[in-house]
Amino acid sequence: MKNKLQQYFPMIRTEGEVLKELRENKRLWETFCGWEEKYQKEYLDICTGVKGVKLLYDTYFKAIMNPDTRPERLNDFLSEILGKKIKILKVLPNESAKIAAESSLLIMDIVVQFEDGSIANVEVQKVGYLFSGQRSACYSSDLLLRQYKRVRLELGKSFTYKEIKKVYTIVLFEKSNAAFTKFSKEQYIHRFEQKSDTGVEMDLLQEYTFICLDIFNNTIHNEGRKIESRLEEWLVFLSQDDPDMIINLLNCNPEFKKIYEEVYTICLNMERMMSMFSKELEILDRNTVKLMVDEMIEEYTKMTEEHAKKMEALDEVGRQMEAKQEKLKADEEKLKADGEKLKADEEKLKVRKEKLKADGEKLKADKEKLKARKEKLETDVAIQKERAETAEAEVEYLRKQLAELQKSNK
Repeated sequence: MKNKLQQYFPMIRTEGEVLKELRENKRLWETFCGWEEKYQKEYLDICTGVKGVKLLYDTYFKAIMNPDTRPERLNDFLSEILGKKIKILKVLPNESAKIAAESSLLIMDIVVQFEDGSIANVEVQKVGYLFSGQRSACYSSDLLLRQYKRVRLELGKSFTYKEIKKVYTIVLFEKSNAAFTKFSKEQYIHRFEQKSDTGVEMDLLQEYTFICLDIFNNTIHNEGRKIESRLEEWLVFLSQDDPDMIINLLNCNPEFKKIYEEVYTICLNMERMMSMFSKELEILDRNTVKLMVDEMIEEYTKMTEEHAKKMEALDEVGRQMEAKQEKLKADEEKLKADGEKLKADEEKLKVRKEKLKADGEKLKADKEKLKARKEKLETDVAIQKERAETAEAEVEYLRKQLAELQKSNK
């Protein structure tokens, strides 16, 4: 029974046919047997149409998107990315464009010059580098400087800076780094250029486009999501090995069928196909080592940062403890002073208490004296009252005697 892609491309062979041809060629069979089992399966899946070919990988990309033999394809793809019609004039050597020799995570890298003189560096990274922005800026600057030196050499004394054209850096990530994944779950293309904060317009020549294929693939697989643009058609074609997505693309735009036919015609050439696949495995092995080194560097960086944070936290704890000790010492001094003051206050209170006791005893004596004086005054008042009453009685008696006397004299 034919699989999905075999129904569209009858030239795709069965696994049995592919294995039969391999066994009949001793050299190819030894190469095949030398691969890990997972790579053997991947190779057979590609050749038999169980899954598509990852066309962004360097050898496959250059086979079907070669700007020397198929310039219209790469022209169309880059025109969609840059949002304007471009035409490739020639491919430039890119070995010297790498500032430092590195076992990179690149799975495709090409530098082209357009008819207007501008340059584009197109690369695909399996895993987004650490510091992708800084790295891209360095390579863009290197390409700009190379262009300057070449044009100045060509034009000699007639050279002006007007002759220097734009440098475009286009990076496609199979797996995006955190700068992009944290930003958005759906935004897969990011464009950068230098602009003034005042609105003054100057052509600063360097522009950047970053395309996150993992975010694009997650988005394009959403239920009900359709391929919405020519650029998305290219991205599906170049990055998707899912047969259903390939068929979806063919139904959307049959023009890509011709290119797929070229791909599966290459698959018929077992020697060429194995050579291309072997090169990709070599790149994969090199990239795996680089990825491990980068991960170790990243882990070491994180550990260093965490250690620095812990040391800073310990320093802060030390400063807080020192401050607490200073405060405790000050509190102890204050407590000692308060204790001495309390002791002095207690002495004063004792003296005052004794004085109050003496004053109380004096008050008690004065009260006794006052009581005796009161009793004496009461006695004197009673005597005076009694005398007054006696005197009053005597006066009344004498008044009566006087009245009687006066009456008898009349």
